[in-house]
Amino acid sequence: MMGEQKRVPPKSIQKLLKVDAYLTNLFCTLADKFVPLRSLRTHYKVLEVSCHGLVWFGCWLASIWILWQPSLFEMQVNFYLGLIIDVVAVAVLKATVRRARPAVNKDDMFMTLGPDKYGFPSGHVSRAVFITCFFTHLYPLSIIFYPPLLAWSVSVSVSRILLRRHHILDVLAGALLGFLEIGLLSLLWLSKDSSIWLVSYISDEKIEGGEYHV
Repeated sequence: MMGEQKRVPPKSIQKLLKVDAYLTNLFCTLADKFVPLRSLRTHYKVLEVSCHGLVWFGCWLASIWILWQPSLFEMQVNFYLGLIIDVVAVAVLKATVRRARPAVNKDDMFMTLGPDKYGFPSGHVSRAVFITCFFTHLYPLSIIFYPPLLAWSVSVSVSRILLRRHHILDVLAGALLGFLEIGLLSLLWLSKDSSIWLVSYISDEKIEGGEYHV
């Protein structure tokens, strides 16, 4: 049986990808001259873990049961729905586009699964943008949290390039996807009653008037 034939993109797309690869390499080379990558790679890896999908899925699910505040269920359930949308969208796009990561990328990324071997779009960036916009737009926190959220989101985005995990276009596409996910979630937003019912259904615990009964 013959192997799967490699898809060849149109010449215009090939030129765009070559320019993207060149600019990405140029950006990393210039950054290395001012901020040695070796001394900051550990920091970039921490940022990588801080925005990993499995980490957010696990910790967020645990937070629902640890905090167990019906007043927070609407926010928690909708945020979790957004994470699901993000993971599905990124997986579908990566499996469809199948753009390889930069050739110099080291095979040491934290917990890679399936489509994660591809680079377009950046799931870390889409997730960082989604999380930041969620807590500044859909469920606004106090304004004092805005600077650290924005700084974290930007740092994650830049670190993806400096770690050689992604090209610049991968990161830009991830950011755009994060904004689109926020727009979609705003349309799919579950009400407080729906969120409480969903948590009650999944946990087999009846919640009434802010209290729950086994």
